[in-house]
Amino acid sequence: MKIHNKRHLQTFDAHDIFNIDFHKFTTLSEERTPMELAQEFGISLKEVKKLKERLNRS
Repeated sequence: MKIHNKRHLQTFDAHDIFNIDFHKFTTLSEERTPMELAQEFGISLKEVKKLKERLNRS
């Protein structure tokens, strides 16, 4: 039981992908180009594309 609860907390705490705040990403993605987003968050263009795809699926 303890192991299950610990795993649940780890997945709950790791809510960010690439350590990015999704609220800020969605707000800025409407206003900025993918290149500007990559520079803002310190990630690659490929990672920006992956994040946008994941947000569109939700």
